[in-house]
Amino acid sequence: QDREDAYGSAEAAGIEPKAPVLTEELKAKLASVATATISAALRKRGLNNVSIDGLQPTKTGRKVIGTARTLRYVPNREDLFKSHGGGYNAQKRIIDAPNEGDVLVMEARGEKGAGTLGDILALRAQMRGAAGVITDGGVRDLSAVAGLDIPAFYASAHPAVLGRKHVPWDTDVTVACGGTTVQPGDIIVADEDGILVLPPALAEEVADEAVEQERQDTFVFQMVKEGHKVDGLFPMNADWMAKYREWAASGGGQ
Repeated sequence: QDREDAYGSAEAAGIEPKAPVLTEELKAKLASVATATISAALRKRGLNNVSIDGLQPTKTGRKVIGTARTLRYVPNREDLFKSHGGGYNAQKRIIDAPNEGDVLVMEARGEKGAGTLGDILALRAQMRGAAGVITDGGVRDLSAVAGLDIPAFYASAHPAVLGRKHVPWDTDVTVACGGTTVQPGDIIVADEDGILVLPPALAEEVADEAVEQERQDTFVFQMVKEGHKVDGLFPMNADWMAKYREWAASGGGQ
């Protein structure tokens, strides 16, 4: 029910909500490969502008994989903050809305002069089962947020409340975060190496290709470790590809 209610604003905006596609099998594939490998597979499909840039994580060694829920802040205007900033505003509504495994993505226009998330709201997202929170704005109470189990990605620490720079405006609409576009239902893959946005329609084929590419990379790494030169091996020519297929067929890389 929460997801249905939260997508209401997306439907009102003319955005077709995407059916959930992040199965446990797909999630396991994405978790098993490097973020850089996924990026390369997306680039091969002409998708270069699918990374959320300029943010840092509160956790390292953790990969966040989940379905995007979105929140958009607009620049503070005193009359609009009076009508939209108080009470059960868009920020608080989306914090209450995530389902298990969702990733909350906040558009803050790269504005670092105010917080967009603090420890209480981050804790609420954690209690709802959210996989992570991403904002291209500031975080208040950074040490407390970093001490929670939920990973957060942020542009800066800042002590000011959001009203200094932002009005929480709407939820589950297409947003811009860290230089790319994120839609509700997009698949987010994030760790200390970067944050990627996967279009749901491409997620399975990208994951399958990434798994195969990592298996090839494992073979190449092993061959280099054994003393082979990289010429013809990286990338593999026909002879090396034949050897790789024999290696894979015998269970290599499993």
